[in-house]
Amino acid sequence: MSGLSAWCWTKRASHPSRWAAITSIAAMIGCSGHTLLERVKKAEVNSGRRAGVPTELADRLKALERENRELRQANAILRKASAYFAQAELDRPFKR
Repeated sequence: MSGLSAWCWTKRASHPSRWAAITSIAAMIGCSGHTLLERVKKAEVNSGRRAGVPTELADRLKALERENRELRQANAILRKASAYFAQAELDRPFKR
């Protein structure tokens, strides 16, 4: 369990609801309740306490999708260049 999530859970025991604990802690650290709630949720996902895609895997997936997009663009450029040079080869006069 991450430090932020563990700290929030220990503070929650003295509050009637999770949201009350979140808003109380958010006021102490100087951020909004929604920001802190999102960070707690992300910490829970990363630690495996909540369903979802961990940050590490999401970042890896994003990098792979970017690489895939770049490779597709490079392949398209190479395909067009190949077609251009193949046409130029056909248009060249035949040598005897």
